[in-house]
Amino acid sequence: MTTGDQIRYLQHKEIDKAKWDACIEQAPNGLIYSYSYYLDAMSKHWDALVLKDYEAVMPLTWNKKYGFYYLYQPAFTASLGVFGNNLTKDIIDHFLSMIPSKFKLVEISLNRGNIIGDPKSFSLLRSNYILHLNKSYEEISKTYRDNNKRNIKKAFDLGCKVRKEVPVNEIIQLNKEQLQHIDGTKPEDYPNFKKLYGLLKNKGQAKTYAIVDLKNKVLASAVFFFSHNRAYYIMVGNHPDGKTIGASHALIDAFIKDHAEQNLILDFEGSDIRNLAFFYSGFGATEEIYPALKINRLPFYVKWMK
Repeated sequence: MTTGDQIRYLQHKEIDKAKWDACIEQAPNGLIYSYSYYLDAMSKHWDALVLKDYEAVMPLTWNKKYGFYYLYQPAFTASLGVFGNNLTKDIIDHFLSMIPSKFKLVEISLNRGNIIGDPKSFSLLRSNYILHLNKSYEEISKTYRDNNKRNIKKAFDLGCKVRKEVPVNEIIQLNKEQLQHIDGTKPEDYPNFKKLYGLLKNKGQAKTYAIVDLKNKVLASAVFFFSHNRAYYIMVGNHPDGKTIGASHALIDAFIKDHAEQNLILDFEGSDIRNLAFFYSGFGATEEIYPALKINRLPFYVKWMK
């Protein structure tokens, strides 16, 4: 029996979520986005591919439009793909080949542990930036780019303060204003995210940070989620007034200072965007490559529109 013969396609109602989450918890490449509760919150629909008795799993986050089923990347979900122990190129390739043909368009991001796979011409490589926080703050901050150091000093010299436990609504509102002209995040994604934040907050896996001015106005803010020894810089809400005084730099620095010397990776969640990559690398963050999968099986009369 081949690996492919041991992979089952399960509809959402057939998934054993206890076994699913146990697989994600134990997977060396596990990520917070792949837990069942995260997928339930942020995906419109999701089914799954499962190897044997949940030895490895792959969520299939899907929707339907104009009569066609497609796989897409949900909001605030940087990467998914195949998760499990002892993943090999053969296993990953079989999972990708088992994506049901009913999904006529596939546009998803896989995870760093899937880069050994070979999705051939459909594969793209994307950039993430991560920073290991297992050193002292002094050691980490020495690697900051001079521009970052200047911006941090500027913010605090102007009287900015660090504020924690910021209401998530404030951050969501700033994020909405910041991204209102950018495609991708839909209005319904925000209440879904708020519910997810509440769930993770109750689990002790969510924190909020902000940099405020002398009048207590939020200039930069962020939500961080935690799992698998990672802190995810998951949602950012910045005010235009904070851009020129280094508020975002000061926020990241404050988080690093609080979490230095911990077995933790700060996951910046990107980016392929040059300016963001420059910002993240300015804290000494290093690039982490992960693959994306694009397959277009749409009929020719629809494909050209896409």
